[in-house]
Amino acid sequence: MSSSDQTVTGDQSETGPAYRYGAALAGQIESRWQAEWAERGTFEAPNPVGPLAATDGAELPADKLFVQDMFPYPSGSGLHVGHPLGYIATDVFARYNRMLGTNVLHTLGYDAFGLPAEQYAVQTGQHPRVTTEANIANMERQLGRLGLGHDRRRVVATTDTDFYRWTQWIFLQIHGAWYDPEAPARTTDGGEHPTRTGRARPIAELRQQFASGDRPLPAEFVGRTWADLTPGEQETVLEPHRLVYLSNSMVNWCPGLGTVLANEEVTAEGRSERGNFPVFRKNLRQWMMRITTYSDRLIDDLDRLDWTEKVKSMQRNWIGRSHGARVRFAVGAESIEVFTTRPDTLFGATYMVLSPEHPLVDELAGPFWPELPGGGELDPRWTGGHSSPATAVKEYRRQAAQKSDLERQENKDKTGVFTGAYAVNPVNGQQIPVFVADYVLMGYGTGAIMAVPAHDGRDHEFATAFGLPITQVVAPADGSVLDVRAEAYAGDGVAVNSTNSEGLSLDGLGVDEAKTATIDWLEGQGTGEGTVQYKLRDWLFARQRYWGEPFPVVYDSDGVPHALPDDMLPVELPEVEDYQPVSFDPDDADSVPSPPLAKATDWMTVELDLGDGLGKRTFTRDANVMPQWAGSSWYQLRYIDPTNSEQLCALENERYWTGPRPEIHGPDDPGGVDLYVGGVEHAVLHLLYSRFWHKVLFDLGHVTSEEPYRRLYNQGYIQAFAYTDSRGVYVPADEVVERDGKYFWTDSSAGAGAAEIEVTQEYGKMGKSLKNSVSPDEICDAYGADTLRVYEMSMGPLDTSRPWATKDVVGAHRFLQRLWRVVVDESTGEVRVTDAEPSEDVLKALHKAIAGVRDDFGGLRDNTAIAKLIEYVNFLTKTYPTEGPGAPRSVVEPLVLMAAPVAPHLAEELWAKLGHDGSLAHGPFPEADESYLVEDSVEYPVQIKGKVRSRITVPADASPADVEAAALADAKVQEHLGGAAPKKVIVVPGKMINIVP
Repeated sequence: MSSSDQTVTGDQSETGPAYRYGAALAGQIESRWQAEWAERGTFEAPNPVGPLAATDGAELPADKLFVQDMFPYPSGSGLHVGHPLGYIATDVFARYNRMLGTNVLHTLGYDAFGLPAEQYAVQTGQHPRVTTEANIANMERQLGRLGLGHDRRRVVATTDTDFYRWTQWIFLQIHGAWYDPEAPARTTDGGEHPTRTGRARPIAELRQQFASGDRPLPAEFVGRTWADLTPGEQETVLEPHRLVYLSNSMVNWCPGLGTVLANEEVTAEGRSERGNFPVFRKNLRQWMMRITTYSDRLIDDLDRLDWTEKVKSMQRNWIGRSHGARVRFAVGAESIEVFTTRPDTLFGATYMVLSPEHPLVDELAGPFWPELPGGGELDPRWTGGHSSPATAVKEYRRQAAQKSDLERQENKDKTGVFTGAYAVNPVNGQQIPVFVADYVLMGYGTGAIMAVPAHDGRDHEFATAFGLPITQVVAPADGSVLDVRAEAYAGDGVAVNSTNSEGLSLDGLGVDEAKTATIDWLEGQGTGEGTVQYKLRDWLFARQRYWGEPFPVVYDSDGVPHALPDDMLPVELPEVEDYQPVSFDPDDADSVPSPPLAKATDWMTVELDLGDGLGKRTFTRDANVMPQWAGSSWYQLRYIDPTNSEQLCALENERYWTGPRPEIHGPDDPGGVDLYVGGVEHAVLHLLYSRFWHKVLFDLGHVTSEEPYRRLYNQGYIQAFAYTDSRGVYVPADEVVERDGKYFWTDSSAGAGAAEIEVTQEYGKMGKSLKNSVSPDEICDAYGADTLRVYEMSMGPLDTSRPWATKDVVGAHRFLQRLWRVVVDESTGEVRVTDAEPSEDVLKALHKAIAGVRDDFGGLRDNTAIAKLIEYVNFLTKTYPTEGPGAPRSVVEPLVLMAAPVAPHLAEELWAKLGHDGSLAHGPFPEADESYLVEDSVEYPVQIKGKVRSRITVPADASPADVEAAALADAKVQEHLGGAAPKKVIVVPGKMINIVP
């Protein structure tokens, strides 16, 4: 291999006929038509209103299509051939629909803030904007060669101040809103929904409720009025309601990146998704977004979307809605609240566990070890050899802080320590010990659990390690006997040992009945209530970086945050001396975040008049920036109206491109982009965040669509062979040679005399890390962009991963050469089509191709569409060989039009050579004549004992009896039957015949 699979070679076009379609001619054609499209504005889609509206006053087409690719990051390494896979697919789909007369919005921008440029700046001192703009320019050059039909007027980058001004504006809209669960939900026409409740409302309305007395002030302000409160106190009242708020909470601190991370950015191994650095839990004051208020809508509305079930399941699992109960266990004057999905097992709770970060831990861990409730000495395993609960807990906390969440949840060593406190189980009054153990995380549930070791594996292991009681409270329904001291039983069954003297009797009840009875009893006792719990946590929305959107807030001398008025946006990034947060060890959990913006002292302190009647005052800016997810959470809206300086997006334009269309998609259509294509790796992060932002904007009346993306399609990946040496280090794939079934590499950087070593072949996703990338520039240079487009689209179904092999690209190139020869004489360059009338067979082949290609392009089955085009080209080539008269114009022109979505440059050139002045980009796309799709005869394969032994051709309208008779009369069939009558003949109409001898 490697040369056969990775190395690009020329097509020898220079040695062929003068007008042969090869790399040189393809390059000339492609550059010329790309310039033509740009000059003519071929792909510019008109808006209903605004600067991008049609200048001639023409009415917009009734049919519209908004096609979008997932936001690419402009990498410094440029593109490899795997990157354009989705871009080409959406371009084919957009071009096909444009040819049908549809108004198509298709463009591409750049998700340009982020860590890579900043880390490069730290290493080199080069401003991230310089790096980013250079990367964008290179990516635009590479993508430009592919002939993508993008509306260039709509291209945006998140780093453009005109873009992030509106990112900051959206932040302020969310900050200036609260979620009212009792308010009627908003409808897409701006009205109130008759049955649904819950929506975001402006915080000013909540402020007015407090000011008027319609909503009581919190308990700490009883006896005072809203007017009595200071601005800081008023903000203290409002902040628990705001959809964006400041919180002192446990966050994921990653010293190696110099920033905190959202839960979604941390791997299961407790390391950063980017860079694979250790992540530690730390208590910091950070901006949070209250995405949890939308948990139910984020789950329930998935049913309204045309998304894959895989992605929907991933979102449902991440949100993690669970029905259960909150139960309170009394501990002296305090109580510990737990959430459980199995309240029916409360009688089996024999101990409790708190997370090391639980706020009650310090209060419970006193200076002395208590006696056991029944007397006797404490088990030394409970105390860890420490002199007091306080010292034991302090040391245990220190150890837990060094572990990742994954290590804690696995709790392989079953570590923990007794707090010295006992809680009262509310269903049986038993005193049960309260432990601290790191397998309980503060970020999930309440940070406390009731442990039922007889029916939970981890609880059972912990109980066994610490000598704790194990009480069975569920028995298999079949009556089989269990030994729960040996192993936990987690299956369903009936309740046992679950009756008290206060009216609760579960024995004999099934799980669901027992749950209901327990919740009803707890609510009656005031010690619990049924509730719904979620795994989803509020979105950590601050990063200690430089290269990101500044927050549009300032802080007064009391530390109270103030939103900047709209006319002060955007808040632009200042210049800083360097981009390193602080100098620290990436493995040091005790390091402290110090954002680079804090160094811009002249920018951090500012004199402003916020228009609140208090005049000019001194404020401090926020030294943090927004996460990279900010810009990608709303960019589809800016594509719609990118030049609008007065609004995020004019409502008329948003309604046209993404508003609900119940007449097409049904009465519950949420609206959104018509087709969104990208990798499944963004199933949780980006898609969940963008849905949240969009729903807030919908509630506040800024958009008419309830969801950002109506239809989602996940593309597969292009994979390629990679090679590792004996150390497991990847070597450049294009330097590997195959010999006698083995693979060898010589380090070209080592100079002459470097030794050749044997390497191991493996298969993986194409990319820089595996050193198996192939640049699209190489393929375009050797074969032309249309060849690359055809090859990538023909490799397999779009939603599956496919292997790359450069040696196979020539097959796509040869197809285009045959297509060229159908129209052009390679020796003279003249058009060779004729005005002759095509035969019936040719017309049938044409209309069969048209029907199949239309269906395939519409269904994103580009690989099978190309197969049908190849079949038709081969048919014409065989029917009208180059040495004779050319094919009739009436069957060639539809071929050129059908090829246009996948090979647009070549198709435009052939269309022009056929005498047409205008571009074919807007069609027409050929339509099939149904009369030519009716078959006169049908070929049946005849199977005997499961093997095809013959084939027969019968009239298309032949009855099953006639088909059977024809099969039995066939000489080959008679030979295999040996003259004997078959036991059974099965005729599958139109498909096959199966004979059982």
